[in-house]
Amino acid sequence: MRSAIILVGGDARRAGGQAKYFFSIRGKTFIERLLETLQRVVGEIIIVAKDPLQCAQFSRMEGVQCVSDVKKGIGPIGGLHAGMLHATGDTLFVAACDMPCINRDVVEHLFTLINDYDAVVPCWDMERFEPLHAVYRRVALARYLEGTHSQSLRAMVQSMRALYVPVDNLKRYDPMLLTFTNINRLEDLDRVRSLLEGGGGGYRHL
Repeated sequence: MRSAIILVGGDARRAGGQAKYFFSIRGKTFIERLLETLQRVVGEIIIVAKDPLQCAQFSRMEGVQCVSDVKKGIGPIGGLHAGMLHATGDTLFVAACDMPCINRDVVEHLFTLINDYDAVVPCWDMERFEPLHAVYRRVALARYLEGTHSQSLRAMVQSMRALYVPVDNLKRYDPMLLTFTNINRLEDLDRVRSLLEGGGGGYRHL
């Protein structure tokens, strides 16, 4: 089975302290868009929050499990660890909650490439890659995360037998590469809303 892990535990300082997963585009919140997309690709979705109070915000969402960080205060690595502990799939797609345009065809393609690799990671070049828009083998994540104190996603990926997929190879599924859009600032949200609500350039996320 395939699983997906969505990390929601950040403090959103660059977005004015607001919860980015409840920002909306085209009448749907970021988290709703992510769930609708990923439910078509995986059999299990796990939301990882920083604490039970944040988890409670997702209690009414059907078909998902929300868990809290076990290793507190260490950023995305802590979220990956908690999600990995609860995942049952052999392969896991990992995403950040501030990526509302994730493309299901891109995700499906990444899953098909895993073969004997530990990870399949999109890259812009060998210095810039997307560890929070990637597919991992659960056993590889467990092996790394249970034995490290590092908080570096880069170090994690580089420790694995990873297949790096140039983002240009993904344009056949997502010509504008909107799947990698992340919202760090409120002005980013305005820009993406303008793009998608103005037509989206043929973009299809569902």
